[in-house]
Amino acid sequence: MGNRLSKIATRTGDAGTTGLGDGSRTDKDSVRIIAIGEVDELNSHLGLLLCEDMPADLRDELVTIQHDLFDLGGELCIPGYQMIKEAHVERLDELLAKYNATLPPLTEFILPAGSRAAAQAHVCRTVCRRAERSIVTLGKAETIHEHPRQYVNRLSDLLFVLSRVLNRYAGGSDVLWQHERKRG
Repeated sequence: MGNRLSKIATRTGDAGTTGLGDGSRTDKDSVRIIAIGEVDELNSHLGLLLCEDMPADLRDELVTIQHDLFDLGGELCIPGYQMIKEAHVERLDELLAKYNATLPPLTEFILPAGSRAAAQAHVCRTVCRRAERSIVTLGKAETIHEHPRQYVNRLSDLLFVLSRVLNRYAGGSDVLWQHERKRG
């Protein structure tokens, strides 16, 4: 791969197409490229979240997730290829159980707010949901494996839980939706 990345401006996409990992070309607005872009955007938002203060073990887990998302983008880039497997989904299930066990049960909806890190985790969660919708759309148009869809579904749940964990780490708590507040 070394020389592949030495020339960034190739001009091969000037006509509105881009190359896939199998050497074929597709439109830059195809459902596959949209899904790849949304996964890439999620990974970028996770990078921003990693700029915040957080427990070291959580940081390590998020870095692993970033690598998984890069692999997921690779899987989506090569039709028929598989990189995300059941073990990836199971690892997220384990993280969900681990972090959720530290939190009090929710009795109200929460707002995407609190500490800066928690708010960024919520941004990651919403971008993850959008990536999930794009992967579902891709799966309706082309054959893809089931694990990418499952992975991003679990990841969005995990990001919700982590937002709560990060609020507590910052010394705060959940910001509850006030459903009976005075309106306008």
